[in-house]
Amino acid sequence: MSDTVVPAPRHSTWRLIAWIALPLLVLAAAIAWIVAADPLRGFNNGAPPVEAITFERTVLDDSGISVLIRAGGSEPMTIAQVQVDDAYWQFTTDPAGPLQRGATAWISVPYPWVLGEAHRVNLVTNTGATFEHEVAVAVPTPVATPGMLLPQAIVGLIVGVLPVAIGLMFYPALRTASRGVMDFVLALTIGLLAFLLVDMTFEALELAVESAALFQGQAMVILAALATFLILMGIGRRSGTPAGLALAYYIALGIGLHNFGEGLAIGAAFAAGSAGLGTFLVLGFAIHNVTEGIGIAAPIVKARPPLWSFVALTLVAGAPAVFGMWLGSLSYGPQWSALALGIGAGAIAQVIVEVTAYLLRQHRGTGKAWLSLPIVTGFLAGVAFMYVTAAVVKV
Repeated sequence: MSDTVVPAPRHSTWRLIAWIALPLLVLAAAIAWIVAADPLRGFNNGAPPVEAITFERTVLDDSGISVLIRAGGSEPMTIAQVQVDDAYWQFTTDPAGPLQRGATAWISVPYPWVLGEAHRVNLVTNTGATFEHEVAVAVPTPVATPGMLLPQAIVGLIVGVLPVAIGLMFYPALRTASRGVMDFVLALTIGLLAFLLVDMTFEALELAVESAALFQGQAMVILAALATFLILMGIGRRSGTPAGLALAYYIALGIGLHNFGEGLAIGAAFAAGSAGLGTFLVLGFAIHNVTEGIGIAAPIVKARPPLWSFVALTLVAGAPAVFGMWLGSLSYGPQWSALALGIGAGAIAQVIVEVTAYLLRQHRGTGKAWLSLPIVTGFLAGVAFMYVTAAVVKV
């Protein structure tokens, strides 16, 4: 006797649709009534509408000072006057007219700014509200040209691709390493990833504060990190626990997202004309990222992957730094950088879980405590190395 599946009656399906549609129709009717009747007008005491402006970008060139602003008020707002260093100046708005909530516009002022000096831009709306923005050090904003993109790509390759490739060159040496040395390297990987997770999270939250309130920056960062973590965990575990080359690719992906955020920051500094990327600083970035390649190589020491897979791992982990620099120099917004770093933090968290699970599996059935001296010292060494080298690149 076999079990048979009885299909649900058709009238049950239509009844379900009706019960879903009914509350939605009531909600739509309520919204329409609120908009038409405006029942809250009796609470209006004549106070001006709430206004907010976020300064997202500043450009200094031969034509003067231009700022990209985003409106965040409860009502459309109009920029009525512009002061620069306490003096009123003529200005243009692009696009012209009132700014709707969430809309952006360029405010351009033909002000003869002085190289190396500080300037204050003060926007006055038609309600009398003022919003001030300071240019701490006036320098010409670099113009994004194909000739500029090539040097940026070279810097991106140095700080992203080159150190990962150098780290992967330790692969032959790791193949001959003892169990204790491999435990140290895997724990080193977890340590450096733990530092990246903490560093990215705090940096993302700092950028979130600078973004417009309507983006709900801090909540956006946490939710993006959580969503990324869950999605990658679901993808990674769909065919069992990742190991070997699959785990190496997950590590490379997490590190690549971190390097993309790092590239965004460097590119934005270029666009602002404030990137003092001297040789010492570039070398600091490179040394800071060398251990990333070692971490990627650790899960594949028992395998013999083809040579092209090392090239692919290097590009997945390092090339995003180049694209991050380009995007950061061409179109920068604190909210987008915060979102990218939040996604990277979620990816790093997923990699930490998988590498830790891999390390635990290596000790399953050995009868030895997995929290051994090589593992503890490897984890602490990874955190300490990343912390010390990060001090070089923090400006």
